[in-house]
Amino acid sequence: MSPPTPDAQRPFPVAGPDRRALRHGSRLDSYVDRYAERTLGMTASQIRALFAVASRPEVVSLAGGMPTIASLPLDVIGDQIAHLVREEGQSALQYGSGQGDPRLREQITEVMRTVGINAHPDDVVVTVGSQQALDLVTRIFIDPGDTILVEAPSYVGALSTFRSYQASVHHVQMDDHGLVPAALREAIAALASSGTRPKFLYTIPNFHNPAGVTQTEQRRREVLDIALEADILVLEDDPYGMLGFDGEPPRAMRADTEDGVIYLGSFSKTFAPGLRVGWALAPHAVREKLVLAAEASVLCPPTMNQRVVSNYLEQSDWLGQVKVFRELYRERRDAMLAALDEQFPPGCHWTRPEGGFYVWLTMPEGLDSQAMLPRAVTDRVAYVPGTAFYADGFGSRSMRLSYCFPTPDRIREGVRRLAGVIEAELDLVHTFGPGHLSGRAGFGLPTPDMT
Repeated sequence: MSPPTPDAQRPFPVAGPDRRALRHGSRLDSYVDRYAERTLGMTASQIRALFAVASRPEVVSLAGGMPTIASLPLDVIGDQIAHLVREEGQSALQYGSGQGDPRLREQITEVMRTVGINAHPDDVVVTVGSQQALDLVTRIFIDPGDTILVEAPSYVGALSTFRSYQASVHHVQMDDHGLVPAALREAIAALASSGTRPKFLYTIPNFHNPAGVTQTEQRRREVLDIALEADILVLEDDPYGMLGFDGEPPRAMRADTEDGVIYLGSFSKTFAPGLRVGWALAPHAVREKLVLAAEASVLCPPTMNQRVVSNYLEQSDWLGQVKVFRELYRERRDAMLAALDEQFPPGCHWTRPEGGFYVWLTMPEGLDSQAMLPRAVTDRVAYVPGTAFYADGFGSRSMRLSYCFPTPDRIREGVRRLAGVIEAELDLVHTFGPGHLSGRAGFGLPTPDMT
């Protein structure tokens, strides 16, 4: 993976010279002069309309990050929910604790033991998916203009959240083994020379979204040591940690320290995304702030959904179901990698994930994944352009390919179609020369199925 260009280091703008022009109003929005400054970062995707087309059945979508839940025992889960309503409806359908259901918090500590974390339920905050946990952490730590370190590339949902709080985002180089410790040290030193200390480092060590790579055990120790030495909080996002294809789940960074790391988890990938149940494990003082922020936002996470998850963990072989998911995703990963190996033109290279949902593909010089997307959709295949995963438009040669939802046959067909699109683009470049790269800002606010 290539390091980010200097342009990729520019922060999200807090305010700029275009502000006055934006305040003049619009025939479509008479409230434009009343919005808060931070809404300037809340931009809709320039290509969202294309995904309405991509959702058609004739289009193979390699874009979405939707888990495959067809293997869930829906009849059993349905019976559990029916019993829950009959026997516990008076409490399950009522308001609950802003911190989350005590029984579920206890169960979450048991789930985290699978990645080496020993924690107390009092330090767990249940959230509306880990996306809300991201928002809450950013809310309590970030003032406009504060700096956040992120990987290059980084999760589009996190970038959207950081943008909404007017943070300055600084990318740090990755390679096939995850975040590069030397690059992290250099980034911290460069920021320190200008009088800036990052508020936190946001990282996805396991089966990265979008890069598909996993930090080695040595790397994550180095990264943690560097962050702790510089007194920089680590925000460890781990939605895919249990979905590795070989061996035991990787040990979490939070497993090696109780201080300096906030750990985010989710049941969206290992159970059901529609329930929107995630959590944050935080140091005691931070936990108190998270609870206050959560209560101000949603009062409490949905009590019914928490009870459904809790009963599932208690009454079902949830670890056995996770193993089923692993094998399902392994088969689809293998289908995608084999198709890429067989069909893609020379000059393209891609990561080879050991778990999770995604492959990160980089094309030869002269190709622009965002500019190419309309032509890809015309040929009935979709992906997410690489610019979505950078703060200011770097990544034009790259794309994220998802293998989690389509069947293996659909994956192979989608890769075949995409290979044809890229070959046609290469022919144009060889004939007419490379066009101008887009240089456009990132992907805008994603729809849930794109994250």
